[in-house]
Amino acid sequence: MSTETPVPAGTDENRYVEVARSPEFDTLRRTLRRFVFPVSAAFLVWYALYVLLSAYARDFMSTKVVGHVNVALIFGLLQFVSTFLIAWLYARYADRRIDPLADELRAKIEGSPE
Repeated sequence: MSTETPVPAGTDENRYVEVARSPEFDTLRRTLRRFVFPVSAAFLVWYALYVLLSAYARDFMSTKVVGHVNVALIFGLLQFVSTFLIAWLYARYADRRIDPLADELRAKIEGSPE
């Protein structure tokens, strides 16, 4: 015996389930994942490298570059730089690839009769 109540055919919930199963939504998700997964993996590897070098390559990380600035400090600052770079790249990618697809899908949803 099921406790779920069936959703009437003309409701918003049913429309959104229909959209989630559409090929346009699949394209939108694939486009997003094409950027997010590789960039996230690259950043995690970059961060893990920083942590591992800090833990196991202390001599290398403590090497002075200029004055009191050592390799560890430069790597740490580059973590911030890479974070801002990724955010900027994502904004550009979203403007060019994701937003047009999302706008088309939104127009389709809002423009369709209930």
